[in-house]
Amino acid sequence: MSRGQLDRAISVYLRRLEVERGLSPHTIEAYTGDLDQFGTLCGRLGIEDIADVDRRTVRRFLAQLSTRGYAKRTIARKASAVRAFLADAARRGDIATNPAAGLPQPKRPGTLPKAIPATSLGRILDDLDGDDPVEIRDRAILELLYGTGIRVSELAALVVDDVRGGSFLRVVGKGDKERDVPIGDKARVAIDAYVEHSRDLLAGDAASDHLWIGVRGGPLDVRGVRRVVAARVGTFPHAMRHSFATHLLEGGADLRSVQDLLGHAELGTTQIYTAVTREHLRKTYERSHPRA
Repeated sequence: MSRGQLDRAISVYLRRLEVERGLSPHTIEAYTGDLDQFGTLCGRLGIEDIADVDRRTVRRFLAQLSTRGYAKRTIARKASAVRAFLADAARRGDIATNPAAGLPQPKRPGTLPKAIPATSLGRILDDLDGDDPVEIRDRAILELLYGTGIRVSELAALVVDDVRGGSFLRVVGKGDKERDVPIGDKARVAIDAYVEHSRDLLAGDAASDHLWIGVRGGPLDVRGVRRVVAARVGTFPHAMRHSFATHLLEGGADLRSVQDLLGHAELGTTQIYTAVTREHLRKTYERSHPRA
């Protein structure tokens, strides 16, 4: 198999991920870059057939990433992409065995999500109490992100009818899976104020039925939402999601309920927040107990 055929094999695999698993464009883009990098190394090593990829090839790839100074998290992601690609090829009979099987998985750094203190976040939201249409919109965006924990892509995809009335919001998550998320009173009030008093003032001809409208009258996309969160809170939308989950667990919510609210397919993905809440408990103990 020539490098051109290897490229086609990678393209077919990526297309299958997109169609069969419904992965987001951002995830597909990351897989594409990682596998192209692996394919480039194979070409430099003179590997023209996927059957000639062996454990040494995969080890050479990981060593190259390390010597080039990639972060541990990035190396782990790239290794996972290659491992999954080769495992898929083995399942389909393109290669006899997966040469990456059994290789040690690069460890991801044990960094914990940074949750914004509830008091600080509440103060930021409460201070957005003006009657400017953009400020009304921004408060609705922030209240919904923090009040529901939905992903920025899920928020940006909402249309007006999605938020009309009701105490639940139906969102379409990864893999086109739907879930219902409760809307709290603060978020409900903020959304209603935006839809009733602000959206039509911002909307131009290109607005269609998109819920969020930019200052130029068109739909506000994911990057636009990120700019709003950066300007108002000084962070990323995912930090609002982290804060939502962390504050729920600190308040006594069970892990399974938080998993359902976040739309995580696996409980293990949600379990990182237990480490966050343990850290919170430790600090509370050290601050409060006389013998700590």
